Amino acid sequence: MRVLVPLADGLEEIEAVTIIDVLRRGGLDVVSAALGRDRSVCGSRGVTILADALWPDTAEFDAFVLPGGGKGTENLAADERVLETLRNFDEEGKYVAAICAAPTVLAAAGLLQSRRATCYPACAAELGEAYDNVPVVADGNIITGQGPGSAMLFALVLITHFVDEETARSVAEGLLFSFN
Repeated sequence: MRVLVPLADGLEEIEAVTIIDVLRRGGLDVVSAALGRDRSVCGSRGVTILADALWPDTAEFDAFVLPGGGKGTENLAADERVLETLRNFDEEGKYVAAICAAPTVLAAAGLLQSRRATCYPACAAELGEAYDNVPVVADGNIITGQGPGSAMLFALVLITHFVDEETARSVAEGLLFSFN
């Protein structure tokens, strides 16, 4: 399975790196893609992350996972390629996932109607009735997480859905993370 993780300036570094690292430990083919003209992306805490690539052809991917961060989420929501990819993946039944403030991008794309989701609590109003105040929510092909503190759990839940529970438990064990 190929997973696309878009990286926008202002992203939450813990979430982006945790998602990419943990999914790769689970044997997934993860490609981080910068939205700008340069592979270097500056996170919300000033950490520079070097993306694997610039924005690719999204047809070759099976899942789309958005890290959060306030400014990073604003940049994701302002990029029509991101919104179009979200809608296309959802229509095709492919996995769409987002954490922290990024589930608001799913709401903006119209993907959360009649679905449950979570996000950073300060952004809950933007999810409206879809919001659940829990660390991770999986509703069909849409998986959402609350924030930096739940990034590891979020990534392991992604592995459970993208691969299987046994692989997720094995990765968790290797990370010394309690995954019930």
